[in-house]
Amino acid sequence: MFAEYERDITSPGGPLESGTVRVYISRVRQYLAWLAAALADGTVAGDPLTDPAARDWAARDYRTHLQTVAKRKPATINAHLTAVDDLYRRRGLGPAAAKRAEIPPAAPRALDQRDQLRLLRQADRAPLRDKAIAFTAFYAGTRISETTNLGTGDIHLSARKGQLIVRHGKNGKCREIPLHPKLRTVLEEWLRERSGWKGADTNPALFLNRRGGRLSARSAYAVLRTIADAAGLPLGRDGIFTPRVLRHTAGTTMTRQGTDIVIVAELLGHSVETARRYSLPTHQDRQKAIERLTTDE
Repeated sequence: MFAEYERDITSPGGPLESGTVRVYISRVRQYLAWLAAALADGTVAGDPLTDPAARDWAARDYRTHLQTVAKRKPATINAHLTAVDDLYRRRGLGPAAAKRAEIPPAAPRALDQRDQLRLLRQADRAPLRDKAIAFTAFYAGTRISETTNLGTGDIHLSARKGQLIVRHGKNGKCREIPLHPKLRTVLEEWLRERSGWKGADTNPALFLNRRGGRLSARSAYAVLRTIADAAGLPLGRDGIFTPRVLRHTAGTTMTRQGTDIVIVAELLGHSVETARRYSLPTHQDRQKAIERLTTDE
């Protein structure tokens, strides 16, 4: 069963990004392992892999297991159920009727100023291509797939300014992002170095691999992860750094500095409603609010 799912989800030309595929594979493996044990001890009845009614009960029992036994947070529970739904869709059953856990609104995870400096200083020490990838993610707030889809023709540089064009954004949206001076300088340096790389004359990709091909999203993820690990930033889902943290940092910083939420949404390729999350209080905001309460000492 699992091998069949893995072959299906990893087949070329699928709609999911490589990072999503890896996460789904891990979560479906966990679900199937739980399901096998639950069927063996009688916790789950019927055949959840062929019968829609049994599917729904199994998914609900799994949600309870994640809540009460695995002690997962609501967002993690919902993410696991999304992967389970993908399994059932690929089997032709459709998503399970399992209500999602309620998630209290919270600000996206972002780097504080101290960790931002640690990341940028470590990126400065990286090879120029890798530095340019990190600076693009940090100063333009691009998604990992948007970064690797960039071409040399998407970078427009003038004497003092410049812009980056994301032609393949989420839902096919195209947007233009003014270049931060730091990013502009790094991209100029990288374009000069890139001209000596294999494939530079034939491949339009902005970021090349050593074989002269377009750098994959997976490889770009590894680049950012290496820089973040060297900087000592174990941030992101389950305490692990993810490139999305850099995108959230851009959105949070602009919002906290008074940028109109409509502009933030346009720059990051969000809806206005999604961009409003950057104005929500963080854990640090709540902690500071509590510490400001009067004490009698």
